[in-house]
Parts: sequence; C-alpha cells; structure tokens
Amino acid sequence: MPKDAGQGPVEYAECHILHIDMDAFYVSVELLDHPHLRGVPVVVGSPSGRSVVLSASYEARRFGVRSAMPMAVAMRQCPAAVILPPHHRRYSEVSGQIMAIFRSVTPDVEQLSVDEAFLDVAGALRRLGGPREIGEQIRAEIHATLGITASVGAATTKFVAKIASTRAKPDGLLLIPGDRTVAYLHTLPVSALWGVGAKTQEILARIGIRTVEDVAHTPVATLRRLLGASGEHVHSLAWGRDPRRVVVSRPEKSIGAEETFSSDVEDSDVLRRELLRLAHRTATRLRASGHRAGSVALKVRYEDFSTLTRSRKLDEPVDNANALYRAATALLAGLGDRPMAVRLIGLRAESLETGGDGSTQLTIDRQDDNWRLAERALDDVNRKFGEAGVLPAGLLSRARPPASRSSPEDGPADAIENGPGAPRTVRGGRRPPQDGSPGAPPRDQRRNERDPRR
Repeated sequence: MPKDAGQGPVEYAECHILHIDMDAFYVSVELLDHPHLRGVPVVVGSPSGRSVVLSASYEARRFGVRSAMPMAVAMRQCPAAVILPPHHRRYSEVSGQIMAIFRSVTPDVEQLSVDEAFLDVAGALRRLGGPREIGEQIRAEIHATLGITASVGAATTKFVAKIASTRAKPDGLLLIPGDRTVAYLHTLPVSALWGVGAKTQEILARIGIRTVEDVAHTPVATLRRLLGASGEHVHSLAWGRDPRRVVVSRPEKSIGAEETFSSDVEDSDVLRRELLRLAHRTATRLRASGHRAGSVALKVRYEDFSTLTRSRKLDEPVDNANALYRAATALLAGLGDRPMAVRLIGLRAESLETGGDGSTQLTIDRQDDNWRLAERALDDVNRKFGEAGVLPAGLLSRARPPASRSSPEDGPADAIENGPGAPRTVRGGRRPPQDGSPGAPPRDQRRNERDPRR
C-alpha cells in the first residue's frame, strides 16, 4: 500500500479513479451573473419552437424538468421557471478553468464534456493524501475559485466512480471501497448499468430482471441471447468489472455549431444569415482554443429528416469567420435546388491544427488577414463589455431566423420569465420583434433582404 510522506498508509488507495461532475453546470455559471435568481427554478435554453432544455436548476428539477426535455414541456411543468439563454463562450471559459484545476492535481485527466472528467490520482496519493482527501480538495478549490459546486465519485473503476458521483449529487462526494463494490452495486436498479436504457430494461423485465443483482446472477448465455454482444459486457459490470483505464483527452478534431429552426426554412437568405452566425461562433472558438481549420463542412437536414453533409479543403488554414462563411455558402450553393425546406443547418471547422496566433501566408490584398484582425478586435471588445456587445451588421437585422437553439448562439443575457401569457423580457437588452408582433417585418419582406455580410 502506498505510504503518504510521514503520515502512514493512504486510506482507500485502491479507489484512485475519480469521476468529477459539475452540478447543473450551465445554470450554475449563469447564476454567477444572476445571483438574485438563486433558490428559484431556473432553466437554460430558448423558450421557443423545437428547443430543448440545456440545463435545469435543482429547484426546477423538483417539477420534473430535465436536460434534453422539450422546452414546451418544461414550461408546462414549471410555468414559474425563469428561462435564461445560454452563453457558450462563457461556459467554455469556466470549463477551461475547471480542467486546469484537475490537471494541477494529476496529468491523467480524461475530459468527457465541458463539465465532467475522469481523473486517475494514483500518482498524487503520496503528495496529497487519499482519494477522499483529494476529491474534497478539488471540490473546495472549484467552489472557492469559480463559485460553483461539483460532485465527486471515487472507486476502483471508471464505471463505479461514475455511479458514485451521480449518487453524490448535488455538491457531495461518495467513495465506494473496493471490497464493498459488489454489495453496493447489487442494491441498485438495472438502469444503473451503462448501456441499459429503457428498451433494454423492458427486455430484461420480461424475464424478471430488475436489479443489478438479478443481472449478476443470470447466466451469461441467457444475457447474450437477450441482448446480443452486449450481454457479456452488462454481466461484467454487474460484478464491478471494468478494465478501462483513464485515457488522457485527445485534442479536438473539429469545432462547429448547428441550429434547428422552429419552422422549416426555404429562404436562402435566411440560411446564409444563419451560416454567418454559425461561422462567427465557430471562429471565436477556434481562436480561443488556438486552432485553425484546414477544411469546412456543411450539414443540412431537410424537413423529412434526411441529412446531407458536404466539405471542402481550404487553400490555407484559417480562424476567421469570413473565410468559414465563404466556404460554407459555396457548399450551400453547390447543393443546387433544394428538394424541400430545411429543418437544421450546421457548420464545422475540420482538419484542425494548432497555431492560431501564428502568421498566415499573405495575399496581395491582405483581405483574410484584415478580417482576422477585425475579428480579434471584436473578441477583445466582447470580452470586456459582454458577449454580443458587437456583432456583424448582417446579424443585427430584425428579421432573425426562427431557430430552435438546441445549441443556441451566445447573445445578450436576457432573462425571460414564463408566467401566464406570453414570455416577457425581465432583464437585458431589447429583444427583436417576433413574427406577428408590432414592428415585425412581414415574411415576404425578409426574402428580399440583401446578403447578410453587407
């Protein structure tokens, strides 16, 4: 057993796998800027169309509101909830600080998303103490530094550590010792096992399997017959066996964004304007991460859910929105006459390479370099004065496309309170007129708008 310098044996040294997950991350970050909303139901997402809940406070969850739930359903279940639009750039900044805290403890960090990661702290036990102490130190530093809370699970395997963190929520820590792992797992419902969703639960329930213990005592051959190749995997998990190691996160292979419209769109001007918005979101993330894109991909989903993707290689790697936009609109034009209206449009920067602050190959007119310098100035202004303080003129049009924002763009921090009647703005900047409201342009007027870059 490892020895802590001068302090005797390290307690529970076998539980060196930690799973750390922020509590209601998007909401927690928003509450840093809206402290007066603490203690009330808060939902992050767009209140319109086909949008879904991105995050819900624990007060909202008491009404049954959950992530990925259609926003319309969430608003019916919790009409008093305050709806806040998301600010993805802000979340990325806080995420970077969280991961930096993790990496100050151990280099063995496997980032799963913006707000969760696996850590292998075996190499830090002598220096920092046992897994429980390390987990508490990380939680304390996150709260002191960032003002948000995290839940930690510690165990001998990744699977069990993930279960532990889930059951420690919110703002807690649960360590499951190696010699108690199986006994603990066997108290849980079968849904706790990775890979067991609603359909698999139904299949298992038909023969009376409802708990992890039931799975553990079912012959592997039976599980294979019921679940196919995953049967053996589920059986191993039921006995706490998970040989996977923490794998240090690999660099991003692509960066992008997409929008699902609340009403299917036929107007090419609307699609181009949305591509301009997505290009700026993507370029901002490229510059923040120090990457450039060697190619651009376009994604189009039609109203019948059929999906097309097209990509093109760029002459040189770029990190400015103008270059991404030109490539994406060329790909859109290359599709020719569209057979039906568009439900979703997306843009991705691919073939990434590092060196976003390096030099670029100069052109005679330096047009791309000028765009890049202008957009970096825009980054500086928005960091100082708030997101979307400055936007391209083409995105200031009142005729904004009806997007559902399943991953909404960063915009003014308007808080929309949903009570009886229509939503109303309770904080932030002036909201653009919506279709059917006074001042909203007729639909046919929007079809005649000019290129959004002008």
